[in-house]
Amino acid sequence: MDSPLPGTARRYAVVLNPHAGGGLALRRWPELEQELRRRALAFELIREATGSAALARLQALPPEVAVLAVGGDGTVGALLPALVGTGRALGIVPLGTGNDFAGLLRLPPNDFGAALDRLAHQPRLVDALDVQIQAGDEVGQRFVLLNGLGMGFDAQVAATMTRAPARLQGFGRYLWSAVATLRELSLGTVTVTVDGVRLHHGPSALVAVMNGTRYGGGFQISPLSDAQDGRLNVLASGPVTRLQLLGLMARVLRGAHLGHPLVHHRAGREVEVVWNRPTDLHLDGDLHGQVTRLSTRVLPEAVRLLNA
Repeated sequence: MDSPLPGTARRYAVVLNPHAGGGLALRRWPELEQELRRRALAFELIREATGSAALARLQALPPEVAVLAVGGDGTVGALLPALVGTGRALGIVPLGTGNDFAGLLRLPPNDFGAALDRLAHQPRLVDALDVQIQAGDEVGQRFVLLNGLGMGFDAQVAATMTRAPARLQGFGRYLWSAVATLRELSLGTVTVTVDGVRLHHGPSALVAVMNGTRYGGGFQISPLSDAQDGRLNVLASGPVTRLQLLGLMARVLRGAHLGHPLVHHRAGREVEVVWNRPTDLHLDGDLHGQVTRLSTRVLPEAVRLLNA
């Protein structure tokens, strides 16, 4: 029997990340569970300590079981291997720290009622990013992302966030960490090539490869990104001082940095990034050690979203 509402699924695997949002997802689970039952949605709860354990349980379920990812970008990213190329549908309940991809979809953070309401929408196919680490701490590893990655200053900020005051969450936590990281700014030399054409070679504070538009809970790093256009967006800074980078951060908040002479930007299908020294890396906000070489390609229409 078909689902009574277009875009809904008959069964859901609710994947709850107990660490998301500093424990916010776990604390709000009783409310979410009550709302799921009130709406008569059939679901199975998957609550594991690690993303890999949750992924294994999800992959054991038939692909017609949709997934509701309860958490942030990292939660969604951990589940993507069970979604790309399988036809399994994804719904997002944004109860994480940044909720950046949910922000692209205009899903209000911490409002699971709105997220569940939109399960009635027609499914939407969106792109994903396929990342291969060619040299670095996780050499040979491949990852699939929905939002994006950052190297250099971006990833250093993500590392600093682990030491930020517990009272700070979301954008405030990222902003505190960004300012703190400025004191340790160090530029590596990078070569960025998009679709075989060099975008930038020289000193750089950061390189970002994006499918979504924002990171850090509100920084509009890639305002021209469209997760349905079959292209990724690449941004690289030139040689900036601390003061210049601080000024660029203010522009990024508004998405007004494209066209600045110290910002290099291009859209394409594939990108290769090579650093002259080990450089910090984050994937959808999660730290992945250091890297000196990686490649990324877009996977068009790879993920079926239920509440887009």
